[in-house]
Amino acid sequence: MEALKQKIREDGIVLSDQVLKVDAFLNHQIDPQLMQQIGDEFAARFAEAGISKIVTIEASGIAPAIMTGLKLGVPVIFARKHQSLTLTEHLLSASVYSFTKQVESTVAISPRHLSRDDRVLIIDDFLANGKAAQALISIIDQAGAQVAGIGIVIEKSFQSGRQELDAQGYRVESLARVKSLAGGQVSFLD
Repeated sequence: MEALKQKIREDGIVLSDQVLKVDAFLNHQIDPQLMQQIGDEFAARFAEAGISKIVTIEASGIAPAIMTGLKLGVPVIFARKHQSLTLTEHLLSASVYSFTKQVESTVAISPRHLSRDDRVLIIDDFLANGKAAQALISIIDQAGAQVAGIGIVIEKSFQSGRQELDAQGYRVESLARVKSLAGGQVSFLD
């Protein structure tokens, strides 16, 4: 998706050969027009997949997930990282390690929102080592629902997440595939 790649070139900051900071438009400040384009693109790519729900993890995946849900006309569920007084029932949960935050969190979804009949599209901001996607897959499996696909805004193709998901047979659609962050420069695969 060329508009996303251009935004990464203009506003992304390479912090190291492993970390790309995109807080100017994706995960601190949100660019609504770009998020709408991202939602339109994911909706087009998964239009024929029979999606009934979208699942993401708070907080950075919420904006692209909502825009995709709006375009597809389906609900969006976000896995919460923090327990709430309103989440009192048995929860579907999994652990996820964040590479950029260097912490492990438990993410959870109420079982009321996912059922065996659901075909779920996972949307996330980044794919690096695949831990967030694997946690969401685990939660969806616990509900007996089916993962119909995984939509990634920015993929770090030099890390192993994509290969693991491909090996498990999941359809992964990434809008910007970063080949390298070496030398403080972003280069793309396609």
